[in-house]
Amino acid sequence: MWERFAFYGMRAILAVYVATTFFGHLGDQANAEASLVYGGYTALVYATGIAGGYVADRVLGYQRSILLGAIIMAAGLFVLTIEDLNWFLIGLALVVAGNGLFKPNISAMIGKLYAPGDVRRDSGFTIFYMGINLGAFIAPFITSAWIGTQYGLKWGFFAAGIGMILSTLWLEWAKGSLGSVGRPEPGKDSWTRFFVVGLAALGLAAVCYFLLSASTVLGFILVGIMAGLCVYFVVSGVRLGKVQLQRYIAMLLLFLANACFWALFEQAGSSLNFFAREFSTPMYGDSASWQAGGFGVFQSANPLYILLFAPVFAAIWPRLEKLGMNPSIPRKFALGLIQVALGFFVLVWAINNMQNPAGLVPWIFLAICYLLHTTGELCISPIGLSMVTKLADDKDVGLAMGGWFLSIAMAQYVAGIIAAIASGGGHGPAEGAAIAQYSDTYMQLFWLGLVFGIVYLVAAPLINKLMHGVK
Repeated sequence: MWERFAFYGMRAILAVYVATTFFGHLGDQANAEASLVYGGYTALVYATGIAGGYVADRVLGYQRSILLGAIIMAAGLFVLTIEDLNWFLIGLALVVAGNGLFKPNISAMIGKLYAPGDVRRDSGFTIFYMGINLGAFIAPFITSAWIGTQYGLKWGFFAAGIGMILSTLWLEWAKGSLGSVGRPEPGKDSWTRFFVVGLAALGLAAVCYFLLSASTVLGFILVGIMAGLCVYFVVSGVRLGKVQLQRYIAMLLLFLANACFWALFEQAGSSLNFFAREFSTPMYGDSASWQAGGFGVFQSANPLYILLFAPVFAAIWPRLEKLGMNPSIPRKFALGLIQVALGFFVLVWAINNMQNPAGLVPWIFLAICYLLHTTGELCISPIGLSMVTKLADDKDVGLAMGGWFLSIAMAQYVAGIIAAIASGGGHGPAEGAAIAQYSDTYMQLFWLGLVFGIVYLVAAPLINKLMHGVK
C-alpha cells in the first residue's frame, strides 16, 4: 500500500510538472515533450522488473530484493524535488532501478503463498490488488490536490518519498508473517550480496539516466530484450517438454494482449491527465485551483473503482467456476481490451457532443472513461499476474513475472508516443484544433482495442488448448 502511495503520488503530478517546469518555454510542444519523458520513465519502471526478478530468483531472495528496492526508490523520490532537469532525471533513474527490484517480486511472493492448483489464487491476487490500490487512491489527494495546490507540485514528490520510507519500515516490521516465503536460499544469505547488488542497481540507474534522454535508443532496447526473452522461454520450453513449451507459447500470446491493453490504458498518467487539466470542467473548486493541482484527483478514480469492484470480481470468478460459466483467461483478456476501447469511445462522444460554451467537457465523462478502463483492468491485470505464476515453471517464475512487466514496459513506451501525438497540439479550450486532436487519437485507440479484443475472443479456444488445463 505505501509503495503504491509513493508511486502513484508522484505519477499523478509527473507529466504536468515536467511540462510546466522544464519544457514550458516550448509552448504548444511542452505536453508532447513531457509525454515522451513520462513514457520513457514508465517503460523503464516495468522493463527493469526482468532484472529484479532474476536477482530475486538467483541472488538475493525476494524479501531482501524488495528491501533494497524500497531504499533506492525513496532516495530517488527525494532527488525529484531538485528543480534541475539533470537532477530530476537522476531521481527518475533511481526510482526506476529501485522499482525493478520491488514491483515484480512482491507479486511473485504472493504466488508462492498458494499451493499449485489452489483455486483461491485468482481471488488472492485480486484481494492483493485491492489492497495496494488503497495507497494509490489516497496518494493523488495528498500529493496533487492538497500539497501541489497549496505549496507547489514539487513538494508532492517529497510526500511520495515519505510514503516510501513508511513502506520500508512496514516491510521490516511485518515480514515475519511470511514465514520462509521469500527468504534467501541457504548459502545466499550473506549481506555482502545485498551491498554488491546495491552497487549494481546504482550502475543500472546510470544507464537509465542515459536512456531517459535517448527515447529512440530505449525503444530498440525494449524490443531486443523482449525478443531475447521470447527465445529464452522457447528454448526452456523445448528442454522441459512439449506441454511446458506450449504453455510458454500461450503465455507469450497473452503478453501481446497485455501490451496492447496497457498502451491504451496508460494514457491515464499522460494525455488523459493533460486532458483533465485543460479540457475538463472542474470536479470541485475554481479553474485556477483545478489547473494548479486539483486535476490530479482523476488519478484516484482508477484505484477507487478497484476498491469498489475488486471484491465483486474476486467473488464472481469462483462462483462462475462452480456454475461452469467462468470465462477462460484468454476471454477475460479479450473482455478487458474491449472495455478499454469503449472507455475512449465514451470520451470521443463527449468531445463531439457535450462541450460547453467554453469548450470544456463535463468531468463525469472522463470519470466514466476511467470506470470502463478499470473494469477492463480487473479482467486482465490480477488475472494475468496469477496466470504467470501458473504457466511458468517453478524455476522461472520470477523471470516470467519480469517478462509480464516487460510487456507492460513496451506498452508504456508506445503509450508515451501516443500521448505526445494526442496532447501536442496546443493548450487551452480556445484551441479547437487541440481538443480535436485528442478526439481523433482516442477514436483510433477505440478501433485498435476493439479489433484486438475480437481477435482474442476468436482465438481463445486455441490459446486454452496450449495452456493444457491451466485456468
